Amino acid sequence: MDNRIAESELIINSRGAIYHLDVKPDELAHTIITVGDPDRVGAVSKHFDKIESKHQHREFVTHTGYIGNKRLSVVSTGIGTDNIDIVFNELDALVNIDFETRLVKPTLTSLQIIRLGTSGALQESIPVDSFVVSSHGLGLDNLMNYYAFENTSAEKQLMQSFRGQVFLQPGGANPCLFEASSQLQALFTEGFHTGITVTCPGFYAPQGRVLRGTLSNPDLIDNLTNFNYEHHRITNFEMETSAIYGMGRVLGHECLSISAIVANRISKEFSKDGSAAVAALIEKGLGIIAGM
Repeated sequence: MDNRIAESELIINSRGAIYHLDVKPDELAHTIITVGDPDRVGAVSKHFDKIESKHQHREFVTHTGYIGNKRLSVVSTGIGTDNIDIVFNELDALVNIDFETRLVKPTLTSLQIIRLGTSGALQESIPVDSFVVSSHGLGLDNLMNYYAFENTSAEKQLMQSFRGQVFLQPGGANPCLFEASSQLQALFTEGFHTGITVTCPGFYAPQGRVLRGTLSNPDLIDNLTNFNYEHHRITNFEMETSAIYGMGRVLGHECLSISAIVANRISKEFSKDGSAAVAALIEKGLGIIAGM
């Protein structure tokens, strides 16, 4: 049986780099920070002691370098789970597929991938400019429905409780849920809130915002905020985390998502300086990541 991956499926450009990221296998570290905004890549890599390489294609910017002896890559994903699908498949291909033979390597590499992003709080007790570690990613998009995966029994119980408590418009999302890497989550405790992060397929109606379009599910935010199962509650929502955790499960990588809270949707507050909050998260996060 020919297991070679065809040129149409794994696209490698003229310099031997993977198509969307424009990164070659030797240009990627095994500890990776993802950010949404391409401009935020430089805000992270300016803290590196040495920058080894810089690459950009479309919204995907990658800087690889060192803090001390720790080799790191920081990669921008852009917004949304569709971009996470692209980025995570290509990050995985860079370490787990031989670009010469186009065969999956016999020994697989598990990456450590940490998202440093922004988010909106769904609990009044979580103030703007604070930080939230996502214990779980709960997807209201449909990306992971295209992949085969296994949930743990604890995930299945939590998902069953969510379905019983939170009404979703018929014909809309088929929600999914994945836990964070316990190994990585254990490193980010002091100074962080923790809870379930809901991932939405858009910024406006999917997150309950009304400008001129009418909401089909006007009670969604209240239902998310009021969800409670044992010690679990929904703390925040954004547009990437469930796909990060889901793709980590499918591909065998350790993943964690951490957010600076720039809005509180219950108190209706927005950060007076979201850039400063993100900068503080980057500095705090890098201090931990560099010592991993």
